[in-house]
Amino acid sequence: QVQLVESGGGLVQPGGSLRLSCAASGLTLSNYAMGWFRQAPGKEREFVTAISWSGGNTDYADAVKGRFTISRDNAKNTVSLQMNSLRPEDTAVYYCAADAYGLGSRARYVYSYWGQGTQVTVSS
Repeated sequence: QVQLVESGGGLVQPGGSLRLSCAASGLTLSNYAMGWFRQAPGKEREFVTAISWSGGNTDYADAVKGRFTISRDNAKNTVSLQMNSLRPEDTAVYYCAADAYGLGSRARYVYSYWGQGTQVTVSS
């Protein structure tokens, strides 16, 4: 059984920070590239960031570049998303996903496994 579980979401004021984590069971994350996507109500699920299976390559959407940092700890079978300088437009449900292609794609369809999501709300 494969399961990805996100945690760390919550309510934060603009300019604040959150750190999201994604823990995997039933698969070894070192065999997958990992991505983070987000979806706001009424909007399409969009790419946020991805990291290659080795951690040697990362990719960020323009909207988060310079503010968010993706990292992975293959020994712990986890991937994290450090979110700084948060803005109201960052409000969304954040999902982690595992990509068997191994490089970290911006396309949703290449991801085989998805977590249930964690809510991030940036508001005063």
